[in-house]
Amino acid sequence: MLDVVDAALMRALQGDGRATYQALADGVGLSRTAVRARVRRLLAAGAIRIVGVLHAGVLGMEVLGHVSFRISGPVRPVVQEIAARDAVTFAAQTAGRFPAVAHLRVRDDAALAEELAELRSLPAIAGAEVFRAETVIRDTFSGVRTLRDISIDPLDWRLVRHLQRDGRASYAELARQVGLSQAAARSRVVRLIDAGVIHITALVEPSVVGANEQLGFGLRCRGDATAVARWLGGLSGVSFLATGFGRYDIVGSATASDRAQLVEAVDTIRSGSDVTYVEIWEHLAVTKERNRGDGGVPHAPPRAERELVAQSERRGRIG
Repeated sequence: MLDVVDAALMRALQGDGRATYQALADGVGLSRTAVRARVRRLLAAGAIRIVGVLHAGVLGMEVLGHVSFRISGPVRPVVQEIAARDAVTFAAQTAGRFPAVAHLRVRDDAALAEELAELRSLPAIAGAEVFRAETVIRDTFSGVRTLRDISIDPLDWRLVRHLQRDGRASYAELARQVGLSQAAARSRVVRLIDAGVIHITALVEPSVVGANEQLGFGLRCRGDATAVARWLGGLSGVSFLATGFGRYDIVGSATASDRAQLVEAVDTIRSGSDVTYVEIWEHLAVTKERNRGDGGVPHAPPRAERELVAQSERRGRIG
């Protein structure tokens, strides 16, 4: 049974997945030994996974599009077909005005237009409406951070891959994996994190912590959409928020433990004085959510990633 201390530890690990046990202990007022036992229990129970999340800009996948689909006939097989595409990082069957939604991560607007054209050509898709994100205000999984241009080499890439699988791997273990001294491995990891290349975070399993209800929402508002989004970002349960243009001014997602909390969350979203239109959709079945499937989210299509790694090895730089 999770308690308030467990919840506090999970929040701290979402912010810094490599926080020391002593730092975590200082934050919750317990001994280092007690905190270490709690974190290990959370990991063993599957309540959290601590992974490294790669910044989208590292792989040139800086454009995010949220797409709402109109579908003729059964929805599930169409969502599965959408989810199979490399550019799709999230796909779900939904209850609401549209029967399915998806998130696309691509290199630029031309690539987004190309991907949308191919999706719209699928026989069962009767239409698709797009929100093009401009600024991500909140992202529980990958954090909102600035990417600095730094030099990177094949050893850095190998460290990134290990951190994507296990964000709390010890420096000694990382050193053994890539053939460096412990001090050298630590120096490289700290540099990659400080530059925003990778964010070490705890991915929380919603069903384990009782967050069984998931919804998405699109808003239109008057005035400054960023100010509205920052207000929404302070609400409990909101996991993602982005401002942009297209069908909505703001797109977001939220989780709740039960239907009553879900209703409360929707009412709170509607209460914003500058919110002029609210559209809600419930995630009935999530077919693809890359940040739950691996630690490499945002993630590039495999071919694009291989090309970038090869380029970085030749040039010794990213950005």
